[in-house]
Amino acid sequence: MNHEARQFFEKAIQTPSPSGYEERLQQLVNEYISPHADQVSIDVHGNLIAKAGNAKGPRLMYAGHCDQIGMLVSHIDENGFVYAQTIGGWDPQQLIGQAMTIWTDDGPVAALISRKPIHLLNDQERKKVVGLDEMWLDIGADGEAQARDAVRIGDPVTLQLQMRPLMNSIVCGPGMDNKTGMWTVIEALRRAKEFAGGDLGCHLHSVSTVQEEIGLRGAKTAAGGINPDVAIAVDVTHASDCPTIDKNKQGNIRLGGGPVIFRGPNINPAVARRLVDLAEQHDIPYQMAAIGRATPNDANVLQLHGAGVATGLVAIPNRYMHSAVEAISLTDIDHVANLLARFAEALSPEDDFTPSVPQKD
Repeated sequence: MNHEARQFFEKAIQTPSPSGYEERLQQLVNEYISPHADQVSIDVHGNLIAKAGNAKGPRLMYAGHCDQIGMLVSHIDENGFVYAQTIGGWDPQQLIGQAMTIWTDDGPVAALISRKPIHLLNDQERKKVVGLDEMWLDIGADGEAQARDAVRIGDPVTLQLQMRPLMNSIVCGPGMDNKTGMWTVIEALRRAKEFAGGDLGCHLHSVSTVQEEIGLRGAKTAAGGINPDVAIAVDVTHASDCPTIDKNKQGNIRLGGGPVIFRGPNINPAVARRLVDLAEQHDIPYQMAAIGRATPNDANVLQLHGAGVATGLVAIPNRYMHSAVEAISLTDIDHVANLLARFAEALSPEDDFTPSVPQKD
């Protein structure tokens, strides 16, 4: 991973993008990829689409959603305390005692979210799982008027955004789901042009999609505009290399083990085979995973677009998903970007991804 790509990733982690409020991050993506793409556009839904390659070649779409789970200011009480509803799937227990940021039009406002101290909880309250309605945001305001001067109803909220390095190229922080996937599809375009010497045979559309966390919405609308022949979604998947995760159910997925290539009914078998073949051909480590239903990510809607799209799913192992300490491996995202770049480099008009029984040599 070169210095510029690493800096882009770190800045992305530190940039807010709750579903429906992705503009700040899309601006950063645009600044990074514009020098390398043939064309960059943002559609009315907010998807950023970077294009490169032969406009007459097969249309290849990469989708990595840039949105993250967050909160939304919904009420300010007479004492200046702020209440918020969730954007996306939160475990409320993850929010207790967290440093938060409210992102206003005038800039970030520091906040914290908490509940009554344990010393003041009665026996019944101590045994109960805390609900979101029992927590509030404290911005330090001296009453309702000051709070309303600082924040407005509808302002998005995130955990304090930061990236902390751990050992062995592992980093943690909020928003790894799925700024990691977004980074890989954007970086893959830059690398694909480099690998192909600027002469890509396909027409690559790398899309930083929006609103995945609230219903796969951006990938659906982006596919409507692109009408891809082949599509690959990149998202995170649960790593099973930590305590309490059942490998019999989740598979043996580990940080640092490389891209996770999925197989199952949501996945075009020929696309999955091509991904495995390319990983082996280019010495890219990879892991296999299976899912026997429609995937809960952008691959779901990509496969079902129009008359059907040959769809693949590549995933990034992630520990502690939807928390303040999501952990991923930088080597994994580097390998994913390389695998996607090689897929784009190899795609040609002669490729046929119509499912068929593999023939032995």
